[in-house]
Amino acid sequence: MIGIGVIGYGYWGPNLVRNFAQVDGAGVVAVCDGRQERLGVVNKLYPAVNTYTDAGAMLADPAVDAVVIATPVSTHYPLAKQALLAGKHVFVEKPFTATSAEGEELIALADERELTLMVDHTFIYTSAVRKIHELVSAGELGKLYYYDSVRVNLGLFQSDVSVMWDLAVHDLSIMDYLLDCDPVTVSATGVAHVPGQPENMAYLTCMFPDNLIAHFHVNWLAPVKVRQTLLCGSEKMVVFDDVDMSEKVKVYDKGVILDEAEEAVYQRHVGYRTGDMWAPRLDNVEALAIETQHFVDCIISGDTPLSDGRAGLRVVRILEAAHESMARRGLPIEILPMRGSV
Repeated sequence: MIGIGVIGYGYWGPNLVRNFAQVDGAGVVAVCDGRQERLGVVNKLYPAVNTYTDAGAMLADPAVDAVVIATPVSTHYPLAKQALLAGKHVFVEKPFTATSAEGEELIALADERELTLMVDHTFIYTSAVRKIHELVSAGELGKLYYYDSVRVNLGLFQSDVSVMWDLAVHDLSIMDYLLDCDPVTVSATGVAHVPGQPENMAYLTCMFPDNLIAHFHVNWLAPVKVRQTLLCGSEKMVVFDDVDMSEKVKVYDKGVILDEAEEAVYQRHVGYRTGDMWAPRLDNVEALAIETQHFVDCIISGDTPLSDGRAGLRVVRILEAAHESMARRGLPIEILPMRGSV
């Protein structure tokens, strides 16, 4: 039985504790939070779980085999490093780290000590995204043309990170999983409308080889909640609407046909192909339940998690490039290929 210790019982921590308490092969044995009132809630819901106000004390608990970190991003690196040095497997909330250098160090440390390091990219474990991945991998969409994403709502404003590091990280992790390739340039623009606070809206663009483009719009200051992604290929197009409760994924047999007949040599004609739309059946299993079980299974088997440290690092590197681009008024920033590297 793998003993799980959770650091942070704020916004996301309760969901992690609930799911890790139900996985096969593991159980929550400890929760750490600096606020006694939050630990009081833990004591009521999980009376058998040990509670700590100090992370070091929890890491010294021999019953803790793996640590789950659900704290502000600025604390991810020191807490994860401390846990790895203590010989614990680590599951860390998104974004992985505040800098790529921090992420690289954690990956090297986990590799050296043969410990499982996983990043909480919850969306890639949803049935909707897994179905789209299945379609892309099978070549159903044909050659990919573009990835376009909108994630906007009113709030929740964060004081420690910009909207890009808070919201775009979701869509970047989905893109990284679905496209399975690295961008060559990243550009971004954004604005902070609340004085003294980080950017609350941003536009981010990733350019890939062979004219593949990905674009993201994220915003904390919108009157409606929109969670929509379009993935267009030469054969089919997919719409992923996470707000739609009945048909989250729709596949359209639509596209364009270029007429290259001899008589059209001086003027290429574009025709349109319109076919059926279908919505694949999706299961209702909570993504976090699949993800937490996957973490425990990887600890037991020694397999590499789907959202391992390297996947987290790829997203952080894109966010860093976007942050640099934003500071330089949208100048495209070149980014080195990451797959096959650290």
